[in-house]
Amino acid sequence: MTEGKSGCSVPLLLVGLALMLGLTINPALLADGDGRADHLAALAAFWAMSAAFVRGVGFVPFNRLARLLLGAPAVLLFLALALARLL
Repeated sequence: MTEGKSGCSVPLLLVGLALMLGLTINPALLADGDGRADHLAALAAFWAMSAAFVRGVGFVPFNRLARLLLGAPAVLLFLALALARLL
């Protein structure tokens, strides 16, 4: 079995912090045009935030599926999905 490359990823940690602070300060960012909460956009944004924190602090899950769902590509994918949903 191969070990994943571990170590702190400052850019991903900053993405996680930015999402956390931005969505805490202004939750209306996750609202649709009518002002209602967009739950799918929130799911994608919070998944991106969670994955950014997991990988940002240097944790690399041993399980292949968890590594796929909580890795750097997942951050970009779910952030793009949230943005596409809101724009």
